[in-house]
Amino acid sequence: MEENKTVTAETAPVAEPVQAEAQETVANVPAAEETRTVSNASVDPDNFDWDAFEGDDLSSDEKKKMDEMYDQTLSKVVENEVVEGVVTSISKREVIVNIGYKSEGVIPAPEFRYNPDLKVGDKVEVFVETAEDRKGQLVLSHKKARALRSWDMVNAAYNAGEVVKGYVKTRTKGGMIVDIFGIEAFLPGSQIDVKPIRDYDQYVDTNMDFKIVKINQEFRNVVVSHKALIEAELEQQKMQIIGKLEKGQVLEGTVKNITGYGVFVDLGGVDGLIHITDLSWGRINHPEEVVHLDQKINVVILDFDEAKKRIALGLKQLTPHPWSALDPNLKVGDKVKGKVVLIADYGAFVEIEPGVEGLIHVSEMSWSPRLRVAQDFLKVGDEVEAQILTLDREEKKMSLGLKQLIPNPWENIRDKYPVGSKHTATVRNVTNFGVFAELEEGIEGLVHISDLSWTKIKHPSEMVQPGDKIEVVILDFDEENHKLSLGHKQLLPNPWEDIESDYRIGSVHTLKIDSISEKGAVVSLGNDIEGFCPTKELVKEDGNMPAAGDELAFKVTDLKRSTRRVGLSHVKTYAEPTKPEKTSNESDSTKKAVKKINSNIEKTTLGDISELAALKSKLEKGE
Repeated sequence: MEENKTVTAETAPVAEPVQAEAQETVANVPAAEETRTVSNASVDPDNFDWDAFEGDDLSSDEKKKMDEMYDQTLSKVVENEVVEGVVTSISKREVIVNIGYKSEGVIPAPEFRYNPDLKVGDKVEVFVETAEDRKGQLVLSHKKARALRSWDMVNAAYNAGEVVKGYVKTRTKGGMIVDIFGIEAFLPGSQIDVKPIRDYDQYVDTNMDFKIVKINQEFRNVVVSHKALIEAELEQQKMQIIGKLEKGQVLEGTVKNITGYGVFVDLGGVDGLIHITDLSWGRINHPEEVVHLDQKINVVILDFDEAKKRIALGLKQLTPHPWSALDPNLKVGDKVKGKVVLIADYGAFVEIEPGVEGLIHVSEMSWSPRLRVAQDFLKVGDEVEAQILTLDREEKKMSLGLKQLIPNPWENIRDKYPVGSKHTATVRNVTNFGVFAELEEGIEGLVHISDLSWTKIKHPSEMVQPGDKIEVVILDFDEENHKLSLGHKQLLPNPWEDIESDYRIGSVHTLKIDSISEKGAVVSLGNDIEGFCPTKELVKEDGNMPAAGDELAFKVTDLKRSTRRVGLSHVKTYAEPTKPEKTSNESDSTKKAVKKINSNIEKTTLGDISELAALKSKLEKGE
C-alpha cells in the first residue's frame, strides 16, 4: 500500500493540499477495492486509467475543484513576454531562474557576464521563449529581455547622466566594443583612461563602469567613456587639493610628462607645471637634462589659479641661488674662465659657475672698430677666459671682455704704421663713400672714394670687392676714436699732371665717344681720363647726331685740372665762332701770375742795386 502511495504522489503534478486529499480518499476504499488497486498498480504508469481508478470515489464537482486548486499553485505564463524571476542557482555554465511556473528556466551564464555580482535570490527580467520544449523544459532568455528594454534604458541613463555597467567584449579599430544593456556600444581608445593606453587587450573580457556620452537615435549608435568618470573624480580631488594649496608650500610629486617647455608633475590627483626656467639656476637645453619620467621630486608652489586650476611649480627655488655663493673676493678686473651657453648677434653669455653668467658684448670681443656679430668669434660650448668689466651682485649681472686680454694694437699705431708708409691691406667692406681695409686684426682704415682713383668712379665696387688685397698708404690718424685714413691713388701715377701739355685749349683731337645721354657725350681721352661734349656742340656738319662708339674730331674748349674737367666741342672743328671764345686756361693764368711776380722781383732788385751803387760812389769820394 505504501508503494502505491509513492507512485501516486510522484506521478501526479499536484500541489501538497491536493495530494493530501487524494491520499485520504485512497485510504477510505474497501479492502476488495484495495486489492484491485494494488493489482492495477502493476500496470504501466503511462497507461494508468485514472478515470477508472477514481471514477467510483470522486464526483465531477470534486474533480473540478481539485483542478482549480492545482491551477492556483502555478503562474500564468505567456510566451514572448518579459516577466520577472528569481535566481535560484548559479554555476559556471548556467543560471537557474524561477518564475513561479511548474518548472524552472535555465539561462546560459554568459548572458549575465555584464553583472559579475549576480547572486542567488536576485530578481532578474527574462523573456519567455516557450513554456515547454520537447523535453518539457521552460525556455527563458535574459539577453532578449534586456534587448527589448535596452534602448529605453540607454536613453534614460544618458538623459540622467547615470553610471552604467558594461562588459568589454572585444577590441576594434580605434577602441573597444562594450556590451551595455545588451547593446553594443563603442569605447574610443582616448576615452579609456586619462593617461595614454599602450595595451588595449588588457581590458578585453572585463567589466567596467561607463558614462554614456553620445547617442545617435537614427542609427542607434552609442558611445561610452570610462575616462569621463575618472576625470570627474579627479576634478573633485583637484578642488580639494587646490583649496589647501599655499604659495611657498613644498610638496612631493611624480614626474608625469616632459615637454620642451617644462615638466608636468602629479601632486596626487592634480597636475602642476615646472617651467624650464624654474628647473635649474643654470641654463639647460631640455628638461630631460634635469628630471626623468616617474621620478619622485620635491617642488615648491610658486603660484596657482583656482578658477583655471593651474599650478606653477618650481624646483630650483629649493636650492640656494648661485649668486649668493659667488666668491665674495671676485672683483672688476679679475680674470675668469667659463663656457659659452648662449650666443646672440649682440654678444655671448658665458657661465662661469652653475647659474652665474656674464655677457661678453660683441664690442668687447675684438679691438676692430668694424661692426660684426658674436658668431664670428665664438660658438656655444667654447671654453673661454675673459676679464670682468662690471659686477653687480644685487642685480645679479656681470659683463665680461675678451679683447682686454690681448694687446691693444692702437697703443703704438704711429710707430708701427707711420704716415706715408706703404702697406698691403685686405678689403673688408665696400660702401658708397669708400672702402674699409684691414691692415691686421683690430686695425682698419678707410680709403675714401676720392683717394681710391685719380679719375672719377661711380662706386668703389668698380675697383675692388670684399676679400681683395689692395695697396695703401697711411694718410692720417685718429688714435682716440681708432680711425685711420688710407689712400690708394697716391701710389699710382697721376694722369692729370701731363694733361695740359697733351690737350691744350684750342687743340683738335680725334677721339672716341664712350656714351651719349640727353645732356651730351662722354669722350675718352685715354689713361682713364674723360672729356664732356654738350649736346649742342655734338651736331655733325650734315646736321646728324653721332652715336656711341663713333670717332670724331673734337676741339678742347675748357680745361680745369683742379676739378678734373675737360670741355670739348665737335661743332667748333668745322664752324668758326661768331665772337671770341671766352675760355679759362688754368695754366695760362698761372703763368701770367708767375711772370708778374718775377717782374716785381726784378724791379725791386734793380732799384736796390742803384741805391747801392750811389752809396759806393759817395764812399769813394770820401763823402
